[in-house]
Amino acid sequence: MSAIYLLIVVSFLVALAFLAAFLWAVKSGQYDDDYTPSIRMLFENKPEPKHKKPD
Repeated sequence: MSAIYLLIVVSFLVALAFLAAFLWAVKSGQYDDDYTPSIRMLFENKPEPKHKKPD
């Protein structure tokens, strides 16, 4: 029975660690611009070939 108490405490500490990591990511600006990356692939120029074929 004491193992279940240990597992509850450890899982609570892991949850707090993930919450702290999420709050740190939000505070550092990781989620500021969530629109641009999703449309960037639609408007990027295709790379030109390095060697053009002669006509």
